Amino acid sequence: MREKIEVLITEEQLDKRISEIANQINKDFESKDIILVCVLKGGVMFMTDIAKKLKQTVEFEFIDVSSYYGGTESSGKLTINKDLETCIEGKHVILLEDIVDTGRTLSYLIEYLKEKNPASLKLCTLLDKPSRRVVDVNADYIGFTIPDAFIVGYGLDYAQKYRNLPYIGILHLDNE
Repeated sequence: MREKIEVLITEEQLDKRISEIANQINKDFESKDIILVCVLKGGVMFMTDIAKKLKQTVEFEFIDVSSYYGGTESSGKLTINKDLETCIEGKHVILLEDIVDTGRTLSYLIEYLKEKNPASLKLCTLLDKPSRRVVDVNADYIGFTIPDAFIVGYGLDYAQKYRNLPYIGILHLDNE
């Protein structure tokens, strides 16, 4: 099987849009400290690039979840593999994700984090794929709305490959 990647969003487009999102966050949280909660592993590059452009005091937190799959679709049952290490009660939290697809994982995570009583909770996603949504999830900050295609690069992977690409591409798998 041959893998081919078609560039969808360039490095320059990513940088420009991330700056725009950071500027909006700076306005929305002008004098408030923020905890950025990154959903591992795909959101790491996005989180670090956003954080570098924020003017507030920023703390990093990480959460990792996995789904139990029955066939090709997630069952919606999630397990937390790595939980937060910091108490977020009374804090301003921005949940950072690489992509909102079906919405199942993020719907679960949002409810899970709300139970920890943050002062505010916002969702920031680099990519939004509304055509695949099965659970209603609305992000407060969206980088790009994308078509229903398999995406890699800039933190997103295929079999743990391509996370390090500086752009986002559509992965095409061709039989040779």
